[in-house]
Amino acid sequence: MDMKTTLLIIALAPLVAAAIAGLFGRKIGRIGAHTITIGAVALSCFLSIRVLMQMAGGEAAAFNENIYTWMVTGDVSLHVGFMVDSLTAIMMTVVTFVSLMVHIYTIGYMHDDPGYQRFFSYISLFTFAMLMLVMSNNFLQLFFGWEAVGLVSYLLIGFWYKKETAIFANMKAFLVNRVGDFGFLLGIGAVLMTFGTLDYIEVFEQAPAMINNTISIFGGVEWSMLTFICIALFIGAMGKSAQAPLHVWLPDSMEGPTPISALIHAATMVTAGIFMVARMSPLFELSETALSFVMLIGAFTAFFMGLIGIVQNDIKRVVAYSTLSQLGYMTVALGVSAYSAAIFHLMTHAFFKALLFLGAGSVIIAMHHKQDMQEMGGLKKYMPITFLTGWVGTLALVGFPGFSGFFSKDVIIEAVHLSDRWGSGVAYIAVLLGVFITALYSFRLLYLTFHGKERMDTHTKEHLKESPWVVTLPLILLAIPSVAIGWLTIEPLLFGDFMKDAIYVKPTNDVVALFGEYHFDNALGFALHGFLTPAFWLVFAGFAVASWVYLKKPSIATQAKKTFAPVHKILVNKYGFDAFYQKVFAQGSVNLGQMLWKWSDSKFIDGLIVNGSAKFVNGVSRMIRGLQSGYLYHYALVMIVALIVLIGVYVF
Repeated sequence: MDMKTTLLIIALAPLVAAAIAGLFGRKIGRIGAHTITIGAVALSCFLSIRVLMQMAGGEAAAFNENIYTWMVTGDVSLHVGFMVDSLTAIMMTVVTFVSLMVHIYTIGYMHDDPGYQRFFSYISLFTFAMLMLVMSNNFLQLFFGWEAVGLVSYLLIGFWYKKETAIFANMKAFLVNRVGDFGFLLGIGAVLMTFGTLDYIEVFEQAPAMINNTISIFGGVEWSMLTFICIALFIGAMGKSAQAPLHVWLPDSMEGPTPISALIHAATMVTAGIFMVARMSPLFELSETALSFVMLIGAFTAFFMGLIGIVQNDIKRVVAYSTLSQLGYMTVALGVSAYSAAIFHLMTHAFFKALLFLGAGSVIIAMHHKQDMQEMGGLKKYMPITFLTGWVGTLALVGFPGFSGFFSKDVIIEAVHLSDRWGSGVAYIAVLLGVFITALYSFRLLYLTFHGKERMDTHTKEHLKESPWVVTLPLILLAIPSVAIGWLTIEPLLFGDFMKDAIYVKPTNDVVALFGEYHFDNALGFALHGFLTPAFWLVFAGFAVASWVYLKKPSIATQAKKTFAPVHKILVNKYGFDAFYQKVFAQGSVNLGQMLWKWSDSKFIDGLIVNGSAKFVNGVSRMIRGLQSGYLYHYALVMIVALIVLIGVYVF
């Protein structure tokens, strides 16, 4: 089977399965729906791994070919095509593997849900949309995949459409992403205006010649065109990858079923922005301003969103704010030109964060869909598999040496330390302090959920048990790469030639290569050296504080809450972002609509134009009606007078 056929099957198999499960769900039943969709995603996963292995082994070269021409207008050709290189192969494998685990997990989690077939159709359709995004070879197809994952995420977050909070959350996600997508569309428009094409390769080849091009936006101030393009594209990434201040949709999206929390918010949709910036590295490398902007936004998100996770009691929301913080780390890496480190962390994060989300879902199943950690405790003896895999995911998340998260996170921290880009000093402090914060809220989650005294009600306690195998099997399969994947991939991905064909870094900006030259010999040496770094001791400090407070002296947490009440309130209110957006933008839009309805629609259109014209016609008709007496001599008199007037005008 040639590469083109293989790629078509990878992309289209989930789409066909989604169509069958969605359109014929009642006929094929629950077993048919999950069998078809799991089979299709498993096929895509198998073929994606095969493509990745072929590229890693040098058996296959990068593929770039147009599959279908949609439209030709002037000199611009718009088409559907695939560009599959090492970067794409990694993303395809991550997306399909995590999607496969989520599909299997869904059998157990959604077992009694009346929308069972519909859910499988949605998650399979989401997989197709994400594959189209990462496999695209042009901006048009990228935008199609970008919007498609946004649409399907709207459907999945609001899957329980009778739940008001879910409907509010999916609308919030949809609208916030439209804000980012407006910038993204401006960036794509600027690309077409500047380069006259939407093909990646053609744009990248022309980019160095456009470095002096400028654009006037406000008040005649000239901006670098490439800086404008990069910042506009990154604003789109801020929406998709939930970077502050466009982050507010992601925590609320936890209102959807847990499987989609793992699929959308751990491994796929939220990483689309990270992937896009890495793919656009030939453009971003030409703008220092854009890279500093990216770095500082990521640093702000990594630090401040992590702080909110400390005060959350909903188990899924803690993991959600953890996702925001880790996405900030990836964004910081992009900002210091460590694109390969960002993708490496994207990959490792996908496994352990999906594990944590699905583990949280396993706990929620056992707790009869209660999510408040204050009503849990002592679950380790009832749920040993969920407990052990939860510890694995947590150690990977905090970056404990030897676990996958350690390899990727430590490289990012060191890359920021080595960077001399404007603002890198602030970013380094933020990512370093973020390590302590991550450890604190992560171990807090473990202790409140699995350790300590049991705080659930008697009825829940009597029915506590481990989740079925369709739930625990994906946990085990995700725990394995959460431990092992860093050991196997750090050298080829970061310090080898594997991604050289997909990512461009100016030699003067290559902090990853600089780090490898002086600090990396092999994975084992790097892991052992990790015990001596500031990051490890900050992890240990977070572990120690969490252990003391939540295992030995819980009263400290209560006292700290009272002592630092103003800070606690700020964190609980999420820095006021949600309230501000709700009052200013949401309520402001409603008020603007009411004002327009009252004055424009009701007063001007209905009152003046529609009713006013009717009143005018009515008044005129009332005046003319008096002239219509019905007497013949009146009409004769009018005719005679009119005749005299006409003769007078003609004569004189």
